[in-house]
Amino acid sequence: MSILTEGGEQIKYKLLGSKLVGSDVVCFKLEDETLVKVHVDMVRVGVAVDAKTPDGQPLYNITVQPRLEFIPKDKIFYAPKPPNIPSTSPRKDKGPVV
Repeated sequence: MSILTEGGEQIKYKLLGSKLVGSDVVCFKLEDETLVKVHVDMVRVGVAVDAKTPDGQPLYNITVQPRLEFIPKDKIFYAPKPPNIPSTSPRKDKGPVV
């Protein structure tokens, strides 16, 4: 059974729990030797209560959240400096750091 709303037809789903089997990471190595790690998390999984696929199989609604991690060949990266650390770059005025 589906419901017609202003946004279109709606299907009723029952929430399902899920358990990770194996790793949530797939790794790829690019031509430039960069390693790309793709992490996948299932945010929400449901099975239709009153609907099936055309061949009679259960109809699932799955929301996933991918996260990409890039690791360059030289393993160098940049991040913002914490506010309480004095500057390490040379200063033009050569006066004391306050």
